Amino acid sequence: MVKYLLYQFNYVISQSFFKKKKSTERLKNSFGQVKEATFDFNLIATYFRNKDNSSVDQVLSDRTCNDLDMDDLYMFIDRTHSKIGQQYLYNKLRTIKVNKQQTQLDEIIIDELLKNVDLRLSIQKQLEKLNKRDVYHIASLFQQEYVSPPKGFFWVKMLSFLSLTVAILSFFEPFFFVILIGIFCVNFVIHFWNKRNVFQYMSSIPQLLKLNNVAAHLFANGILKKINSNLPKSIKLINGVKNKSSFFQLEAKLQSDVGMVFWLVFEIIKIVFLLEPLLLFKILKKLDTKRTEIEAVFTFVGHVDMLVCIAALRSSLETYCLPNMHDTDQIKASEIRHPLIDNCVTNTVNIHKKSILLTGSNMSGKTSFIRAIGLNVITGLTMNTCFAKAFAFPVVNIFSAIRISDDLLNDKSYYFQEVLTIKQMISESISGKRNLFLLDELFKGTNTVERISAGKAVLSSLAHHNNTVIAATHDIELTDMLSNEYELYHFSETVNKKSVGFDYKLKEGKLKQRNAIRILEINNYPKEIIKEAKEIAEQLD
Repeated sequence: MVKYLLYQFNYVISQSFFKKKKSTERLKNSFGQVKEATFDFNLIATYFRNKDNSSVDQVLSDRTCNDLDMDDLYMFIDRTHSKIGQQYLYNKLRTIKVNKQQTQLDEIIIDELLKNVDLRLSIQKQLEKLNKRDVYHIASLFQQEYVSPPKGFFWVKMLSFLSLTVAILSFFEPFFFVILIGIFCVNFVIHFWNKRNVFQYMSSIPQLLKLNNVAAHLFANGILKKINSNLPKSIKLINGVKNKSSFFQLEAKLQSDVGMVFWLVFEIIKIVFLLEPLLLFKILKKLDTKRTEIEAVFTFVGHVDMLVCIAALRSSLETYCLPNMHDTDQIKASEIRHPLIDNCVTNTVNIHKKSILLTGSNMSGKTSFIRAIGLNVITGLTMNTCFAKAFAFPVVNIFSAIRISDDLLNDKSYYFQEVLTIKQMISESISGKRNLFLLDELFKGTNTVERISAGKAVLSSLAHHNNTVIAATHDIELTDMLSNEYELYHFSETVNKKSVGFDYKLKEGKLKQRNAIRILEINNYPKEIIKEAKEIAEQLD
């Protein structure tokens, strides 16, 4: 018997050892790799949607995020290990607020994470404890209103006390057991009526206790203490409700196949004494006074996970740089690339004194270049990381009009949607702040004459007052009209007898060659159509 017990003990120890070793190897091998996972943006964005971001410099609009494919960027960047890290990272990418002191501290920690593998692994293992779906709901404990006790909650307390009294008396007089059954029936109704309230917190409260424990372990690492030196106070205050909140942890553990019998016994006890409503509203009352502390612990863990994410991202990149943020209007990029395009062709540009007007055919690279600038500015401002050899720019607010569509639900046409978007940009352009405006094919929802006329007037207006504009157009006429206010650049293609090729390189000056009709010819359009098109083009020229 003793030998058997020793064997079982050694087996458990060895299994635990191999499990930890396997986990360590997995974390080492996966560091820096893109996640192979599904992303539930409804839950990931919950923290951002409910957060008060009034103190930041800018909250990126849904339109700008859609224009720049921010969800795709997020999925590429996300190397976090917890659901809290995911929510915190998403909020970080959507809000712009530069804090140089915090950035300097972050860089020290990121550098240590890249050099000290053991430290990084210990942090990753702690963070992975918060990777269950239920963790997404922790933010609701400091962002949303709690359910309130119903009217007449006094009677719940009275019934609970009465049940206890009758249960004790039933040991001495069997008649009281009959009364207890009657009370049980009443309590049964109240208990299951309250289940809808309990279910709201069955996922968040147990995970809060786990979060608090993880935060305490992470804070033990000296280099992380500087993120929030007052965190122990928050951890201690949350621990003050640990005993009562453990009720929810026990409930979650018993709701398994192994614990069904124990769960049933526990459920009967809860019904008899109405433990769920009594404990729930008592815990919520205490938690309601600790919202600030819960948020402090949440943001600490989220920030640590984001730093691990940035370290992992940088380790996977062949080329990246830290942005050089300055106080001039100059935007200077060396070998900048779009982070979501494989084998992306890099470009170098120096935007100074004048904004930029791009010309070129479809698929030549205009829009991708505009997005590359916008995305690199965002990741530079939010993560201090740029996908370029070097990138210097001022702190700016970013606005875009690239991917506009009809708003059928509100009966707004493409052109009207564009009018409203550009109107907002005009208002922002005179706000006194530095702005970066990204535009593609302005007013393409209307006729040629009015499109060029309105486009020229708007682009001239936006280019003033410390604003930088990067705009793309097919209207060559605009290049002559705006040559005093905009530097002209273009993307071009090479057309031979059978194919069209693109080099995706930014070139100075306006586009001089036009190949649209030639491309029709390559694709075997009828000769009479090609002939007539060429004749009309010559007449218009």
